[in-house]
Amino acid sequence: MMGTFASVLATKKIRTHTDRYQANAEGDIENVGGILKITEIRVRYKLKVSPEEEEDARWAMENYIEKCPAAMSVTGCIRLNHSLELIAG
Repeated sequence: MMGTFASVLATKKIRTHTDRYQANAEGDIENVGGILKITEIRVRYKLKVSPEEEEDARWAMENYIEKCPAAMSVTGCIRLNHSLELIAG
């Protein structure tokens, strides 16, 4: 997911070097009918942007998920939640 989001940001000329871009992921594993199952994945992105880049960064966040092979592989099976924190940079 992080790579796909970075690719969409790149189309808007927003840099995603390690000093500007990071993601933290966590998830839940639950007992579903006696079987352990991943039920939710949460990804929290942090991105340093200039004021001029903010709108494009928000657009990328709203539009990358349907281009993401990993997300599309688990959609309908695992809840996916993602958020973006923009940091003045």
